[in-house]
Amino acid sequence: MKQILNFFIHLRLHYQFFILSGGYLIAALFVDQVRWNQFGLQFLNVHVLLFGGATAYNSWWDKDEGPIGGLKSPPKMKSWMWPASMIMQYGGLAWAITIGWNYAIIYVVSMFFFWLYSTPLARWKGKPVLSIVAIGISTGTNSFFMGYLAAGGYPITYSEDLITIGVAAIILSLYPVSQIYQTEEDKSRGDRTFAVRYGIQGVKWFFSLMFLLGASMLSVMLYLKNGQLGLVFGGLALSAYAILSVFVWKLKGDQHEYEIVMRMKFFASFSFVAFIVGTLFLKTLL
Repeated sequence: MKQILNFFIHLRLHYQFFILSGGYLIAALFVDQVRWNQFGLQFLNVHVLLFGGATAYNSWWDKDEGPIGGLKSPPKMKSWMWPASMIMQYGGLAWAITIGWNYAIIYVVSMFFFWLYSTPLARWKGKPVLSIVAIGISTGTNSFFMGYLAAGGYPITYSEDLITIGVAAIILSLYPVSQIYQTEEDKSRGDRTFAVRYGIQGVKWFFSLMFLLGASMLSVMLYLKNGQLGLVFGGLALSAYAILSVFVWKLKGDQHEYEIVMRMKFFASFSFVAFIVGTLFLKTLL
């Protein structure tokens, strides 16, 4: 039971639901007639079986002992947890096939990039640019595409492509921040993560540019869909950007800052998710 609990902890479901779910959820704002049951069930598929399974898969290879995204003290992984993480992902793929071939292909692509990110055979996590590509596609662009298709949206056009760039930029903006506090472990494994390669100043500039890019693109695309909604989102995003920038630019990389960083990431992502959920709730009433 202790090992099962530890495996469950490594799924980091609080991280999946409150930090990584914005890309999937916002897709429903761009679909006129949302298939709510399918959208809700596939939310669990994507964030528990796919993202949760992939996170446990990554933890198995990393075997971190220090702070990582969403966990200050990760429990030790056991040998059975690797196949368990794969079973979760393939189970999710079998479920995804029931939605349609295009949805399943996007699901597979995310699995593939998660594999490239973690496995020692490729280990994109240890390559600063490739790690950004892997995370940007698997949890950024593809989360929106899966949410869009699950909600009943079709076809995917250039407009949706532009939206995914905004989603990926926002998700990626804070991605390297937590790497600052695991640089020693990463170096010992030979991983040249974004934080190792570009340092704390590079991480700060990356946040500043990517968050602003993502917020701007999403605000414009929402404005084209619903002018009032786009303006509200833009105003809130700009306010969040100003607040986060104060915290980010004050970071020095000391270990005691880890909890502050995780609260900051939670604040940014949860605010994003809360806005979307609130807007979706109003959408169901209208």
